[in-house]
Amino acid sequence: MKLLEISNLVVYYSTLQSLVKAVDNISLEVNRGEAVAIVGESGSGKTTLALSIPRLLPDNARILSGSIQLHPEKIDLTKLSEKELRKIRGGRIGMIFQDPMTYLNPVMKVGDQIAESIVHHQNCSLKEARKKSIELLEKLKVPDADNVASRYPHQLSGGMKQRVMISIAISCNPELLIADEPTTALDVTVQAEVLELLKNLIRELKTALILVTHDLGIVAETCDRVAIMYAGKIVELADIYSLYKDPKHPYTIGLLNAVPTIKESQSRIHIMTGSIPDLTNPPPGCRFHPRCPYMFEKCMREEPPLINFNKNRYVACWLME
Repeated sequence: MKLLEISNLVVYYSTLQSLVKAVDNISLEVNRGEAVAIVGESGSGKTTLALSIPRLLPDNARILSGSIQLHPEKIDLTKLSEKELRKIRGGRIGMIFQDPMTYLNPVMKVGDQIAESIVHHQNCSLKEARKKSIELLEKLKVPDADNVASRYPHQLSGGMKQRVMISIAISCNPELLIADEPTTALDVTVQAEVLELLKNLIRELKTALILVTHDLGIVAETCDRVAIMYAGKIVELADIYSLYKDPKHPYTIGLLNAVPTIKESQSRIHIMTGSIPDLTNPPPGCRFHPRCPYMFEKCMREEPPLINFNKNRYVACWLME
């Protein structure tokens, strides 16, 4: 059953010199209980796409066109007032940010920060909300949760702070959880723990997940489908098994080849040449063509559409012709 439907979304950033075309005509659906990864290099527009859903974009960003509908009511989030959005943020949509220290209040105890969200959305007393906040920390396998709830963010490790962020995000049993690079600042061991927690939570709470990451290596065991983004566009969309077994877009192939494995020596890891184009003036035709080893003349002239070529498999590449 469909939960979120993004249609023809266009988001630009205004700068002093020009407009940055960060998200350019993107459509994507997320079903209830489904985990979808949005993967791409830095600057591909994946975080802008994620922040567009709860309308948490910076002041210089503007949604120019398109719609973001929350089902079953088909509420268009792009048309809601700030007051209406506050009821949905934290309630029906939870958000886990990349750097918890930036978003946690340094002068509030972490238990009170979790309780604040519960009081706002669930209309319960502060005492009851504080009790629930400790239960949430225990659910996230935080040792001595009562003691941790009485601490300030600077007294916690990076992994503990991220657990607090997850507690706030899931405190009201959201229908959709958006995780923007949730493991970037963590070491490898803690990364694995946080991803395992997320996987178990969405299964237990039956919550849909959008996981934003630049690392294809961390989505294999967490997500059902993957959307590959490049230069503001989705270039490939597939279920996780099809994508890993038989990637179609040259950019997806390049990303997968760049994922290190224990079977290969470091000297054999493929490095993709070039970088994301300037999104104030993207190249004509396929935006990946300056970096593509399979590029031919049509790629430089015409932009390939995202076509459905096999069940729910979508690719934007002229090679598919």
